[in-house]
Amino acid sequence: QVQLVESGGGLVQAGGSLRLSCAASRRSSSPYAMGWFRQAPGKEREFVAAISWGGGLTYYEASVKGRFTISRDNAKNTVYLQMDSLKPEDTAVYYCAAGGITDFSVRYYYSGYYGYWGQGTQVTVSS
Repeated sequence: QVQLVESGGGLVQAGGSLRLSCAASRRSSSPYAMGWFRQAPGKEREFVAAISWGGGLTYYEASVKGRFTISRDNAKNTVYLQMDSLKPEDTAVYYCAAGGITDFSVRYYYSGYYGYWGQGTQVTVSS
């Protein structure tokens, strides 16, 4: 069992930056991909970004591409989401998730691909 804990959320003005972190409770015996998802009030959870085990593959939702950067440090069991040029529409609860490695390049955006989820961290962007 892997537990994920997000941190780094908060309130920021439009145009500002935040860095989210997601720490895994222990080192996994198997490699795993990581993803970030978000859910705004009244909306479904949506894909934001994903990164492969080695970090060589990254994917982004179209509206955050060029503004958000996902990275990971496997030695620290931690994945990051650097969010720049934030917009009010980025306001949501952000969740990190850990998944497998099989078919990552075709399933990275699918929430069902990920077996472990954090509790979420609130990001609020004011206009």
